[in-house]
Amino acid sequence: QYDGIPYGGYYTQEEIRDIVAYAAERHVTVIPEIELPGHTLAVLAAYPELACGDDPGPFKVAESWGIYEDVFCAGKEATFRFLEDVLSEVMELFPSKYIHIGGDECPKERWKECPYCQQRIADNGLKDEFELQSYFIKRIEKFVTSRGRRIIGWDEILEGGLAPDATVMNWRDISEGIKAAQQYHDVIMAPTEYVYFDYLQGPRHAEPLAIGWGFNPTERVYAYDPTPAGLTPEQQKHIIG
Repeated sequence: QYDGIPYGGYYTQEEIRDIVAYAAERHVTVIPEIELPGHTLAVLAAYPELACGDDPGPFKVAESWGIYEDVFCAGKEATFRFLEDVLSEVMELFPSKYIHIGGDECPKERWKECPYCQQRIADNGLKDEFELQSYFIKRIEKFVTSRGRRIIGWDEILEGGLAPDATVMNWRDISEGIKAAQQYHDVIMAPTEYVYFDYLQGPRHAEPLAIGWGFNPTERVYAYDPTPAGLTPEQQKHIIG
């Protein structure tokens, strides 16, 4: 059950540098994830002007897991200025080749109603809100690439057309990872049923609150072969982990 105790806080830049250095000494690369364009309710609570519409908000930080319809407005230039500022700071702190930009579980309801998003669709000759998400991801990828880095995104970034140099992290059905590898994109296989540690590892009555109802002990994780059957040898090379 949820315990009702607020969870939050932040890392200072110095603490982040310490974490990165601690990991590097142990041959681990820390890859930051800045989630966009969905899963952004906490951002909108602080910066409501980045949501859709002329006078959006106020918003409240989520108090439980879930998918929320209020997301970054894809039609406002202020959204991209904000994200470029955030990503610039993140890239200064994390030397990793990859920057994870999320891209998963983004409802399109607000975009369908938003005059700014609809104008963006019209101005760029986009077919629908899925192509608008692809526009969003490709624009962020262009910025990240200009700084000498590469993006990783969850497998929803395949929808509406994939950014050219994006690496796909497959969390849903493994068919999404297969699809990305067949398009010769690098893929990280991370399907929920095999590698999610927020699932149960023991009997429910003995476990803390878990996001999934599935049972996923460490033995099952270690036994997982991330290279799906049915790929050609050339496509298999794009399964990078």
